[in-house]
Amino acid sequence: MTESEYTTAEQLPPAWRDLLTAAIEARRSAHAPYSGFAVGAALRTASGRILSGCNVENASLGLTVCAERVAIWKAISEGEHAFEALAVASESGATPCGACRQVMSEFVEDMRILVADTTGRGWVTSLKALLPHPFSGIGADQECCPQQ
Repeated sequence: MTESEYTTAEQLPPAWRDLLTAAIEARRSAHAPYSGFAVGAALRTASGRILSGCNVENASLGLTVCAERVAIWKAISEGEHAFEALAVASESGATPCGACRQVMSEFVEDMRILVADTTGRGWVTSLKALLPHPFSGIGADQECCPQQ
C-alpha cells in the first residue's frame, strides 16, 4: 500500500487491518458528549504491541484529550517508547490534529499513519507529510531555522 492511496479495510494487509480494527473498537468507548465527534486510535509499537485510545471530552474544552494522545500516553506509561504505525478512525476519516502530530514527533521522527472512516475506507500518510517541520525544543545551543 502506497502513501495517499485510498483503500478499504478488506484491501489492507493483515497488520494494518488489525490496527484499524483496534482503532474502530476504541472509538466505541469515546466520551464525546459536547462535539458528538468520536475518535479511536491504535498505535503499533516496535515490539508489536497494539495500544488503543479514544477521545475523552470535558466540559472545560481545553481539558479534552484526543484519541491519538491517549494511545501514545498509554504506550509510554506501559514502557513502550518506539512506535511503528498508527491508525485513527472517525466517522468522517479526519486526520490527527496539530497537537497530536506534535506529540507524535516527540517520540518518533516519522511513521506511517492510516486515516480511516468508520466503514474502513481510508488512506495512508506519514507523520512527516502531516507535520513537516515539528517544534524541536530549540535551546540556546541550537539554531532556529534550517540552513538554506
